[in-house]
Amino acid sequence: MTEANPFPKDFIWGASTAAYQIEGAAEADGRAPSIWDTFAATPGKTRDGDTGAVACDHYRRWREDFAIAEDLGLRGYRMSVSWARLQPAGRGELNPAAVDFYRAQLADLRSRGILPVVTLYHWDLPQILEDEGGWPERETAHRFADYAGRTAAALGDLVEDWIPVNEAWCVSFLGYHEGVHAPGRRDLTAALRAAHHLNLAHGLAAEAIRARRPAARIGSAVIMTDVEAASDRPADHAAAQLSDGNGNRLFLDPLFKGSYPEDMVWHYRNTEAFDAVAAGDLETIAAPLDFVGVNHYHRFRIAADETDAHLGGRALPPEGQVTSFGWEVSPDSLRRVLERLAAEYTDLPVHVTENGASFDDEIGPDGAIDDAARIAYLDGYLRAAGEAIEKGVNLRGYFLWSLMDNFEWGEGYSKRFGLVHIDYETQRRTLKRSAEWYRGVIASGGASLAWG
Repeated sequence: MTEANPFPKDFIWGASTAAYQIEGAAEADGRAPSIWDTFAATPGKTRDGDTGAVACDHYRRWREDFAIAEDLGLRGYRMSVSWARLQPAGRGELNPAAVDFYRAQLADLRSRGILPVVTLYHWDLPQILEDEGGWPERETAHRFADYAGRTAAALGDLVEDWIPVNEAWCVSFLGYHEGVHAPGRRDLTAALRAAHHLNLAHGLAAEAIRARRPAARIGSAVIMTDVEAASDRPADHAAAQLSDGNGNRLFLDPLFKGSYPEDMVWHYRNTEAFDAVAAGDLETIAAPLDFVGVNHYHRFRIAADETDAHLGGRALPPEGQVTSFGWEVSPDSLRRVLERLAAEYTDLPVHVTENGASFDDEIGPDGAIDDAARIAYLDGYLRAAGEAIEKGVNLRGYFLWSLMDNFEWGEGYSKRFGLVHIDYETQRRTLKRSAEWYRGVIASGGASLAWG
């Protein structure tokens, strides 16, 4: 472990959010339904029937939220814009009210000295495009490229840093294979075709953005899981290899190597998934990036399991402390995935675009929220990020998930990741102790972490 602060002076200390999780105002100013509106409104799909219809009411309260971000000293803010708000029909001209809304937000962030990083797709596909087949259809990738180009033209004088797609694995496999995320389908071939079209959408969007804003910087937001074999048994190693291929390499290899992993192509040989790959697709996907975004939450230890028809393995129960999601707290996993990215894929500048933890935050008698477990989590993971820098990883920023509590997809409002507590009945914002702690980390440039 390092005993000196390894973070450079220009390191971007930030936080992340996503439009559907915080904005609310689901029917305001011309916004159309997204797949998450439809999914969440379907009985039994989300915990307690929660929806994002109101969420944190950020659509109306964003100035208050950005004032908090400034007060904390954030140097960067990763946000998403809503496709269903900006282009309600999934095609054609952008919605002027939505353009005005996001331009006001971006201008305000810049006036506060906060770098905006904009994600174009954080899971809110216009429902009309899902009705036409959704991500398993190639046309959706072309619809996305059109939306990306129009959005860059409308907003690109206020933002330089763009991420086309957030966590294509989650969209494809949770949404189209496991059915636990929108649109709730359970079709492996559809999921695999969706995965390719999301990869293609990234490449097509990068082209469209650069055509309209040549100075734009394009990055990624790939979720990287730390996958280990449960033992030295060859069967466990084989199962871990397939798990890694499906969750990591199926998305990293096309981006940085211009190909799909041979073992995954072989594993899925009996599906029609890779029939979706047309001539020129991989060259489009692998167009050069300006930075790499990594989202990281998990370590999985994989044991062979012949009863698993998908990948032939199962994840063992977590070891040690877990979050309220049941996710293992394993800071060294962040260091490992960052080092792996640098060793196997790229030397581009890297940003941790999401990392954080949900805990059952309790409000004390004095109204304070002493989330010591979150502070310990963040301290450990940030020190692991610092160790990755010492190992030579070109890490330039860390965007904590999340600035505020929000709608946590299928778990509704039951999981809290925020530095800022949201009372969903009153919309009152309360800074948790972790927010004050993160303010100190930022002010010290990382020197206040528990080094040594």
